[in-house]
Amino acid sequence: MKITDKFKPGKTLFAFELLPPLKGDNIDTIFDTIGQLAPYNPSYINVTYHREEVKLIERPDGLLERRVVRKRPGTVGIAAAITARYGIDVAPHLICGGFSKFDIEDALIDLSFLGIDNVLALRGDNIRGERTFRPAPGGHLHACDLVSQIMNMNRGEYLDSELEHAKPTSFCIGVAGYPEKHAEAPNLAADIAHLKTKIDAGASYVVTQMFFDNAKYFAYADACRAAGITVPIVAGLKPFTTKTQLSLLPQTFGVELPDDLVRAVENCKDNAAVREVGIEWAIRQGRELIAAGVPALHFYTMGKADNVERIAKELFG
Repeated sequence: MKITDKFKPGKTLFAFELLPPLKGDNIDTIFDTIGQLAPYNPSYINVTYHREEVKLIERPDGLLERRVVRKRPGTVGIAAAITARYGIDVAPHLICGGFSKFDIEDALIDLSFLGIDNVLALRGDNIRGERTFRPAPGGHLHACDLVSQIMNMNRGEYLDSELEHAKPTSFCIGVAGYPEKHAEAPNLAADIAHLKTKIDAGASYVVTQMFFDNAKYFAYADACRAAGITVPIVAGLKPFTTKTQLSLLPQTFGVELPDDLVRAVENCKDNAAVREVGIEWAIRQGRELIAAGVPALHFYTMGKADNVERIAKELFG
């Protein structure tokens, strides 16, 4: 079922995001997380996709060999396993970084064969250590181009122009939004203009980056509406868990932390106390967002469900 068909006025859905296990691990960690959160009726689950990393390996002759590795493969397989085991709709990520247009088309064909018709289309991160985004050879530079490719397949237009009577796919496409602007955008207005480009290309809903001040979300939604963006805007939440996140989250994600949250975390004696602050803060955020009628709360679990389980029990139990 398409995610956009799940959104109903006056009802806020519960959704969350999972990371594929590190290479060498098994899927049990995924199933354990879902098992904890399934009692709260998640409407859908996102599964992240991760680009390649480049390592320099010293050879026996002393020279350095450039090796490309993927530390978290398996997104398509995990999405299929979740659907088969739990019957929960899945929205796997697709990214520009590290993938050619042909790689993306093959992934979309696999997902279509599996009956998975939701995807979240993202540009993805830079290669670690590089300051600017570099697409794969024959790949996309922007998420709007990825959205356009998916929409072409929905019209039966594949990369091989010689195909005759190609079957259209039927993907519902989500994209990312940034209430405090993307780190590379010059300002919020420019970032919203870029978001509208993705919507105009065919995306049908937005999932926001994490935020800790609901006023940022409400102002962002209003600005999007003023710019002509009418699709649902899902609120992305991440519970605070450690003191190091006071500096890590603003540096990594460009988010601003409210003074009250910062003071509460700074006053904690240890990370166990920080987790409690994070849970209570997310519950308060969630209650206000639900009261405002947001279409869904999307939780960034980072592979750990204990705190999200407590939040979901309070908000959706």
